[in-house]
Amino acid sequence: MYDPQPLAPLARALRGGDRQPTALVADLCDRRDAVDDVHALLPETGRRNRLTREASALAARHDDSESRPPLFGVPVAVKDIFHVDGFVTEAGASVPPSVVTGPESTAVGRLRDAGALHFGKAHTTEFAYFAPPPTRNPNDLGHTPGGSSSGSAAAVAAGICPLALGSQTIGSVIRPAAFCGIIGYKPSYGRIPLDGVIPFAPSVDHVGTFTADVAGAARTASVLCDGWEPVAPDDRPVLGVVEGPYVEQATEAGRAGVEAGVAALEDAGYEVRRVPMLDDIDDVNDSHDALAAAEFALTHAEWYAEYGEGYAPETVDLIERGRDVGVDELSAARAARLDLRERIGERADEAGVDLLLSPAAPGPAPEGIDDTGDPIMNLPWTNAGVPALTVPCGRVGDLPLGLQVVAPFGEDEALLAWGEEIAAAVADVDSVA
Repeated sequence: MYDPQPLAPLARALRGGDRQPTALVADLCDRRDAVDDVHALLPETGRRNRLTREASALAARHDDSESRPPLFGVPVAVKDIFHVDGFVTEAGASVPPSVVTGPESTAVGRLRDAGALHFGKAHTTEFAYFAPPPTRNPNDLGHTPGGSSSGSAAAVAAGICPLALGSQTIGSVIRPAAFCGIIGYKPSYGRIPLDGVIPFAPSVDHVGTFTADVAGAARTASVLCDGWEPVAPDDRPVLGVVEGPYVEQATEAGRAGVEAGVAALEDAGYEVRRVPMLDDIDDVNDSHDALAAAEFALTHAEWYAEYGEGYAPETVDLIERGRDVGVDELSAARAARLDLRERIGERADEAGVDLLLSPAAPGPAPEGIDDTGDPIMNLPWTNAGVPALTVPCGRVGDLPLGLQVVAPFGEDEALLAWGEEIAAAVADVDSVA
């Protein structure tokens, strides 16, 4: 069922008139029906008719190809913690949708203004934490697609949509993208507005995207990110392979995937250096966990007081832990993320590297769908708010591995400009275990 469709060439075909939005949405509705066992999207009565009407209206507004916006006719799946006009937000929870639904998110509005079509809401774990939805991995239905942006990653990997929106507070974009064998992009903190998205922990929440191609991620970032200024670097980046206790959190297979990717990159002519760092990863992990739990508890204080009996046990435990975090500890955790951001940039400068490489997940997707996997390999980069990208790099049997590529804070444009060639260089990495 794995059959992702690259966004960039599709967007060019739609803008140029070689593909028609109405025909595309018909094909993708057929595709969704054919891969229904993936359970990527929430059910919607009349989806096909709605999309046909919206695609026809869009085409009528832009009958001249010169007027067509950058994502003209591109269908997008939206994680069900984003508010979308005309749709309720359920957030994978039992809380009444009327309680949590709000005005449309800025991210959704920017995609709409760029010509994208809202294909449907994508399944999420409960309130973007760990209680899983019914979504399955298109590479192997017996395995998780990851979370919390489970449906978003699966929708792109299964070829239902060429683009999906997700969010990341620990590893909810990069991890599921790696598990599903697609591109996941998490921008620098604050580059994409968070309004209209149910918060988890506002100090570390990020909007992110899923595509099958880095060029598609860059096209989407140019629409979503504040102050986007495309770059075309003349030189190849110097790459740094992160070493130390942080990387030792990954499995042997996860580390082998990185080393296979490094070999492919060196064969392609990249300079690669070893960069020991994050020796204090245990402290970073603890600080992020305290911050996320405390802010989640604050976010849910009123809802939990009234509807707490319907919360999943995992979510209840998070709230209870968050309530135990004191004001001083929370303040220190918020400050620590800015210190980590600075230290990551300084370490990259000291090592003379432009980008940092590490496993995008501890290993391949776990078996079963009751556990969405461990986000531990994404945590420090999310805590620091630096931009991250995952590209497919090897497999363990039928299950993909991802190579996580990280840039210093604010260097999103360079990350995606360099990322396309990096993805191509590691695309042919074969089985690593």
